[in-house]
Amino acid sequence: MLMEAGANPTWFGRVDPRNYLPAPGTAGPPGQLWLPALPARQRRGAGTLPLLITGGILAFASLLLTVPFLLGNTGVVGFGIGFIASLLPLSAVLLTVYLIDRWEPEPKRLLAFAFTWGAAVSIAGTLLIQPLFTLAAPRGSEEEFLFFMATVEAPIVEEFTKSLGLLLLLLLARKYFDGPVDGVVFAFTIAGGFAFTENILYFGREIAESTDPATDLVRIFILRGIMSPFAHAIFTGTTGLIMGFAARKWHTGYSVFAFVVGLLPAMFLHNRWNSMGADFLVQYVLVQVPIFLAAAVGIILLRVAESKLTRQRLLEYARAGWFSPVEVDMLATARGRRQAVRWAQGRGRKAQMRRFVRAATSLACTRQRILSGRDVHHHQADELRQLGEVPALRAAVLG
Repeated sequence: MLMEAGANPTWFGRVDPRNYLPAPGTAGPPGQLWLPALPARQRRGAGTLPLLITGGILAFASLLLTVPFLLGNTGVVGFGIGFIASLLPLSAVLLTVYLIDRWEPEPKRLLAFAFTWGAAVSIAGTLLIQPLFTLAAPRGSEEEFLFFMATVEAPIVEEFTKSLGLLLLLLLARKYFDGPVDGVVFAFTIAGGFAFTENILYFGREIAESTDPATDLVRIFILRGIMSPFAHAIFTGTTGLIMGFAARKWHTGYSVFAFVVGLLPAMFLHNRWNSMGADFLVQYVLVQVPIFLAAAVGIILLRVAESKLTRQRLLEYARAGWFSPVEVDMLATARGRRQAVRWAQGRGRKAQMRRFVRAATSLACTRQRILSGRDVHHHQADELRQLGEVPALRAAVLG
């Protein structure tokens, strides 16, 4: 089977030609859409339910450890103030997640799993593993001990416990974790949760222990809430990015290998951040700011590549008769989507247009999974079901 021209549009969505399958097309009179017979309905598994149940149990158990730890270090007043102050940097991270995730939104239940994993499970895991590193820490002086814990223990343990959540998502929710953008979205959400709880500790402890709590709280808030709200997100985001590329070609071994490899840059960046000392401002401007800008540019490029990939896959459906070229331009570009939603809003059909756009994007992602060789038969059944819904979704928009 020859691959269509342009079927490998970018490095982001490149597929093995041996996996290429044509899009189900038209038959009979022009414009009369045709689908092959749907495969026999197979009994579906429990989907993401086991993951969510496991995550909920772990989160509840983790809170039994984490909340007393926080209260013991911050007191009730410090905990309350720290909680409120921590909402501001958290909002910045979650807003960024929303903007990155707008093209093909992840299920809210999985984002909730990711957040609670970061905010509770990874914190509890860190607290449980941390004592093992205290046994190996140098005892020559308190300064030497604290430096070891900040530059060795924290990067290793925190990145490991955060990224375990990514590995579970990739293994147990692989239908929704199929590219680098998904990896970044999940990683940022986990890291945002982790930083949220950690900030409660840091902010609250300033209230509980400082002789000048107001001044010290402002100082630590500027450092963590204004200068570095995305620090943990960028650390763990590198792991999510690498695991996202591995997800393009589904294989359990690749997933575990990507998890191990992805930890290395995350741990390195975390170590470099925690190692900044007397020359903090110089390193912040010369090293950390460029890293942040590079991350921002990388995310923008991923979004552009995702848009191009959606366009290519929808063009293949258009050649098979499912969409017109005008519809592809509308569905596969940010500008086209905005114009389409405005047009539909003027006719009272904004919700219907949004459903049509989401369905087309999901269909393009399904086709990419098929072409990458991931669970082909399962996703072909999804493809036929989704294609069967396209005419009704279009009719709902047109009225």
